[in-house]
Amino acid sequence: MSAKRKKKSPLGLYIAVLLLSLTFITALVSLFWTPYSLDDTSGERLEGPSPAHLFGTDKLGRDLASFVMIGTRIAYMVGLGAILIAGVTGIFTGILAAWLPQWADSAISSILDTLIAFPTLLLAMLIGATQGRSTWTAVISIGIACSAVIARLTRILSKQVMSKWFFISAKTSGTGKLAITFRHILPNIWQVLSVNIAVMFGVSILAEASLSYLGLGVPPPNASLGRLMQGAQSTVLIAPLGAIVPGAVIIAIVIGVNLLADSIRDRYGVAGGISQ
Repeated sequence: MSAKRKKKSPLGLYIAVLLLSLTFITALVSLFWTPYSLDDTSGERLEGPSPAHLFGTDKLGRDLASFVMIGTRIAYMVGLGAILIAGVTGIFTGILAAWLPQWADSAISSILDTLIAFPTLLLAMLIGATQGRSTWTAVISIGIACSAVIARLTRILSKQVMSKWFFISAKTSGTGKLAITFRHILPNIWQVLSVNIAVMFGVSILAEASLSYLGLGVPPPNASLGRLMQGAQSTVLIAPLGAIVPGAVIIAIVIGVNLLADSIRDRYGVAGGISQ
């Protein structure tokens, strides 16, 4: 790792912590308080920023700040839920494939390659369209779409560990597969996995916003950053903050998690990013 890269790493980490802290605190606060309820139409239509309405109002007179706060919470809920499903399912599937006989490993690898051939958003759209619109559908569909990428990476990393002398020594000594997995495989792959799981979290946030923008994500009356942008599309020239603020929040979260992934990569000297 070069000295130049080491100098960049702390700044990126500080920016990541700042962006993620601000957005996550906003999401937490929305659990207990928002300036207005989502059905409050007491404001003037398309009102500009003011002390009463920090980001102005939408075309129905509702407070945009309240929608953005709740939309940020929904983004984190869907993103964290999806990456939890993707992480557990993907890591389990990848390690299982690595342990199975060659024919079964090849079969699982072919299935994973087929799933990965579909872009994450397209696969989530297909699953979401068949199951109907709901928050849980968005979480599950995005999680399944991301799990194939994590599973393939886990399988590749596990196979690399299985070629090392300490793995062969543990296996020949009679140690059980479960014990070997937790003692040797997972400790040697978690650094690379953590980088890529962080990147996939950003992908999940973008996928949720895109699904909502297309009308396939979290349904009304729940707020969604993607649907806020879609709703503000017709009035963007009159009230641009209706589209700019939700977009800025999405960008802040995605940049934050990618900078965090870069910092983890630099800290442990591992390769980050997932190509699809």
